[in-house]
Amino acid sequence: MTLVRTPLTSALLLAMAPLAAHAAPDTADSGAEQRKATELDAVDVHAEQARLQSSKFTASLLDTPKSVSVISQQIIEQTAATTLLDALRTVPGITFGAGEGGNPTGDRPFIRGFDSQSDIYVDGLRDAGSQTREVFAIEQIEVVKGPSSAYSGRGSAGGSISLVSKTPKLRDFVQGSVGLGTDSYQRATVDANAVIGDGIAARVNVMKHDSDIAGRDEVNVSRWGIAPSIAWGLNGPTQFTLGHYHMETDDLPDAGGFPYNNPFTSGANVSKNGDGSPIVPDRNNFYGLVDRDFQETKADITTANLSHEFGAFTARNVARFGRTTNDYLWTQPDDSKGNPNLYGTLWRRTNARAARTESFINQTSLTGEFNTGAIKHNINAGIEYSEEKTRRGTYDIGLVNGKNGTWNPITGTTSCPTTGAGTGYNCTDFANPTPHDPWSASHTVTRSNPAQDVRQTNRTRSAYLFDTMEFSPQWLLNLGVRFDDYDARLITPTPAAIAAGTNDLRNAESFWNGQAGLVFKPTANGSVYLSWGTSSTPVGMDAGDGADGITVAIKDLAPQRSRNIELGTKWDLLDQRLSLTGAIFQTEMNNARVLNDAGTTQNAGSKKVKGAEIGFSGTIVEGWQVFGGYTYLDAELEDNGFALVNGAYVPSPLNGNAFPNTAKHSANVWTTWSPSFVRGLTVGGGASYVDKVYGNTANTKWVPSYTRWDAMASYAFNDTYSLQLNVQNLTDKVYFTKAYASHYAAIAPGRSASLTFNFKF
Repeated sequence: MTLVRTPLTSALLLAMAPLAAHAAPDTADSGAEQRKATELDAVDVHAEQARLQSSKFTASLLDTPKSVSVISQQIIEQTAATTLLDALRTVPGITFGAGEGGNPTGDRPFIRGFDSQSDIYVDGLRDAGSQTREVFAIEQIEVVKGPSSAYSGRGSAGGSISLVSKTPKLRDFVQGSVGLGTDSYQRATVDANAVIGDGIAARVNVMKHDSDIAGRDEVNVSRWGIAPSIAWGLNGPTQFTLGHYHMETDDLPDAGGFPYNNPFTSGANVSKNGDGSPIVPDRNNFYGLVDRDFQETKADITTANLSHEFGAFTARNVARFGRTTNDYLWTQPDDSKGNPNLYGTLWRRTNARAARTESFINQTSLTGEFNTGAIKHNINAGIEYSEEKTRRGTYDIGLVNGKNGTWNPITGTTSCPTTGAGTGYNCTDFANPTPHDPWSASHTVTRSNPAQDVRQTNRTRSAYLFDTMEFSPQWLLNLGVRFDDYDARLITPTPAAIAAGTNDLRNAESFWNGQAGLVFKPTANGSVYLSWGTSSTPVGMDAGDGADGITVAIKDLAPQRSRNIELGTKWDLLDQRLSLTGAIFQTEMNNARVLNDAGTTQNAGSKKVKGAEIGFSGTIVEGWQVFGGYTYLDAELEDNGFALVNGAYVPSPLNGNAFPNTAKHSANVWTTWSPSFVRGLTVGGGASYVDKVYGNTANTKWVPSYTRWDAMASYAFNDTYSLQLNVQNLTDKVYFTKAYASHYAAIAPGRSASLTFNFKF
């Protein structure tokens, strides 16, 4: 009997199936092509060896001359990761940066010492807009390390992160989870797929998540998302997939943590400074305001993917429309006046943002294989057009007693000799803050005038070509080149900007990037490579929603150029069950933006990162799996230009300092064991080590090194039902995840536990 279903009803019925009586799954894949597709889908999800999904990689992972870490769905599930930053903790060499008002709070990873906030991609297309990304609709995460503008266009020297979406398959299934835990943790997910016709399938992923933050007073997160998709032609040469991603968050944010203990740079109070690390009277202290602080985000992204196979080639066109919003008003625990050491108080600095980013990207490509004589070619060629438009406003706080509503109205400054109502509740006790102060009763908050929103538009036209040439089973050469025609324009329609003539700023550049990698394969399961690649970071590459905006000082500057040379090796061992990788590398940026001896900004600085890394992933013996690695980074500001000292420009005193947001040593390991003598049981655990990280280029503000431990245990009752227990931060370690350049460091959650019931039909 054949069931006739519409895409919508099929998805909804499957999503509700766990709530109904358990029925046997349909067997819709009756044809040979459908059986073949089903088998391949199973391999993609469950294979122990990682596989790259991006078509721009024209060789297997083993033969790709570049460091790439792949976080599989299995690792995401075992570690109970729920956000992108949770998942990235398993990859050494990545640290995280903090935000505030101008530089937004959201996902801000640093890869090999360079800010990669604007280098996050979904299915090969740039994911514009500041967000806190979820993983409920993600199949796997691919971290490409080193300059990679040849692959993705404008970008940092550190690398890029690509998220691979879950898409329809030619088999019926429903799987999901329901979890409860400490700190009011509640999470439910459903992943339902249905075959609804000949080569046609629909899939929907749904998520709801609510929790407090372990070890922190008051703060909480709440979000929900849905990602439906439908695909036609999955059993034929022409395939079309249409998908939409929607997610909303409504949080009482914990973006700030604790202030550094060295605000004084001169004067009598310098002696009161500490060593530059955060001051923590009590890790639970929350310095925000419950009746004021909020962060609300929304993402709506629609993707259409059309491909056609003809012979050994595949033509593809992918188009994406996206809109993201990021609105917040939250408290930063500021110490610019030294209030904790002087008075035992703290000033509640207000950070606000009201941003919207709309984007359109269209990418057309051709992939395939052909021979020229004895040389085999695997190519990917394409053209791309992208347009990103950001509008950014803020939230205005009215006057209190005739003073700026964000200041202490008694002193008219950010000094806090006292606390309480007289300060407009902008000052609180440092040791015992009062997050339930009735701040809103005496303050007005309004969204700034939308007519005066800062507006930035980025347009890019690109063309690229990649070719892996196989001369023999032992020798391969990977070449790639990309051209970008880039145009960024910033409009600031405020009276002050118009009067100053700075209301319309533009940077237009064209740039080439390339890569080359020679691969030697001493055996079929191993490779040794030497590679070179470049990256270009133009002015305003953040599209108006990040840390690299257009200013008067830099609007006419050329892109910062980086190059990387890397020697590495990759091996698939134990009958291809275990992958081992290693590399040494050097990344240089010789035209960084710095002040010259005339006090203007020029492309004259120099930065260098020398490093090494090892990685491992797979199965050592039956039942024992491992994933992790180690990274060493020696990141130095070789030439930081000039600085104004006593009225004269002198060589920067920061020359030779370490990069901020960069750990010299970092290591991660995650391992699980499924003993053969207890069928269904899996136990596992992991450790993450991150070395000392500086928050600023002066290396005066920093967070200490830490080691965090996690543990898990799961039991599968049968092929359908299982339980999984996760304990995060097992030892309740007090540590910091982000170091902001000036004011504060973000503290990590304490120990938490969750118990999840998983099902799959």
